[in-house]
Amino acid sequence: MGTTDKVIRFVIAIIIGILYYTQVISSTLAIILLVIAGIFILTSFISFCPLYAPFGINTSDAED
Repeated sequence: MGTTDKVIRFVIAIIIGILYYTQVISSTLAIILLVIAGIFILTSFISFCPLYAPFGINTSDAED
């Protein structure tokens, strides 16, 4: 997973957190989006997205 991909995922997660904190999103939608935000943060820190493997997607900065 490349740096740009990590930053985008982290920014989206922060935006979802802010929307939840300011109560723009609530109920079931909020729970679903918070779970997605958590997954985004987790995958950013471990630099691996399980959905990329089956599709052969590679956003890594380094060439293999």
